[in-house]
Amino acid sequence: MLSIYTDQAHIEQIEDILNQYGLLPHVNRFDFMENRPTSDGHTIIVNSKGITLPLDWYNIVPPYLLPECIWFNESAFIALVYMKLGHFEDAMQTITDNGNLRADIEYIFRMTEGYEADPDTLSVETYNDYDDYRLMHNHAVVRHYATDQSHTMPDKIHYYYNAAIDAAINDELLAYTTKHYATFLIDREEYSLAKKMLGDLIVKGGLSQDATMDLTQLYCQVLTKSLHIPYDEATLEEIKNKLWTVVDFYESKNKKLNEAMALLDASHIANISNSFAESLGYITKATNIYKDEGIDEMYYNAQLQKAKLLYAWAKNDQPQFYRPAVDAFQDTLQYFSKINHPYTFAEIQHHLGVIYSEIPDEVKKKSIWAAVSSSSFKEALEIYTKESLPYEYAMVCNSFGNALTKYPLAVHSDNYEKALYYYNEALEIRTAVNYPYERSLTLLNYLEASWHADNAQDENNAARYADMVSKANEVITLNANSPIIDLAKDHLEKLQKLSEAIKA
Repeated sequence: MLSIYTDQAHIEQIEDILNQYGLLPHVNRFDFMENRPTSDGHTIIVNSKGITLPLDWYNIVPPYLLPECIWFNESAFIALVYMKLGHFEDAMQTITDNGNLRADIEYIFRMTEGYEADPDTLSVETYNDYDDYRLMHNHAVVRHYATDQSHTMPDKIHYYYNAAIDAAINDELLAYTTKHYATFLIDREEYSLAKKMLGDLIVKGGLSQDATMDLTQLYCQVLTKSLHIPYDEATLEEIKNKLWTVVDFYESKNKKLNEAMALLDASHIANISNSFAESLGYITKATNIYKDEGIDEMYYNAQLQKAKLLYAWAKNDQPQFYRPAVDAFQDTLQYFSKINHPYTFAEIQHHLGVIYSEIPDEVKKKSIWAAVSSSSFKEALEIYTKESLPYEYAMVCNSFGNALTKYPLAVHSDNYEKALYYYNEALEIRTAVNYPYERSLTLLNYLEASWHADNAQDENNAARYADMVSKANEVITLNANSPIIDLAKDHLEKLQKLSEAIKA
């Protein structure tokens, strides 16, 4: 809900104006001498100097900056109220006497709705120090968030962000621009620079708590994206401690959505630290927040992350989590439908296909699980086709082959022969040049299935023997890691013993 902070001299006038437009029930009013204004996108401050919009450290509105202080009159005030309530058409119809403010509101509208905006028409009414800064900042964020960067020189975005940072008239504004510049750098995988800029500001101090926590969360995201296996324990501990501080802060401020985002980050770190109960606790709390707030997209994305987490731990000698993983994946299909979100739908079906092939159950139910598993893989392959998404197609084919080797024996067909077919489909995509590691894994899967395939037509099957020797040797030539090479050598040794036994 929108909050207006003002003084006793303006409260009656403000309430009269709001009442004329029927907006009084939609706006909280506070005396800023008794209540400190919050630095978020739901706040308007009115004082003797005019109208001020504080920096939004909670990602509620686009990071486009309006003038430092806007002259207070009825049309400007109501236009800003309409804008904050999301009624942009009403806002622009109301502000007929201030073309610059109207243009600013239109930029915010376009950024809010995801439309492109032309940065070349940006201007400011005056050229004081603050407006010099905000013009550079707005040039940067409009190019960053509201243009197709494939048609925009990234160098221009770098230039304008740096120009805004140089022109910032205080540390809080410098930090605000740095936050969005760091986001741009992270998107471009320029982690070292983002880490340095954020880290320097946090260590320097002197910022508001809102700014410090927002920058700290972003800093943790940079550290997380920079992690590599084997994970550095000191870095993991640093991220954990910082994220706990962030979560605690947002909870104390009742900023539920920001708390949920931090909880998702904390869940990921706890997971890769093998702290399963902690990770599950964080992500469950995050999904509950999104559910309570009625934000379906965020809820189902978090639920998908939770489903993957449950499956990962089910495979990690915790079979009791297979069924909760299935339930979580099935829940996400209420949102990620085949028509509206085909690629996510296919990803979920792929996971379900794997889980149904692995889920422990009594023997008589295994055939039912196998049928459901097969159906899930086929659903995924309808979307991940060889022509349109070859990498994903190969991934599902490899998984389908693995699943077939786990299904109960079929009466009228050989599951292992079917598995070899899907492995071959994967190998067509996973070439030695493009995907040597993935090819090595599929070749080993192929070799394992070949030992079990039906050779009733030719007990000695020389063609299969030669094929297996060729594939085992190929694994070795791909320069894969030592455990993979050792497995290939084991196959060659078994094949050699088989050959000697046949000759004897």
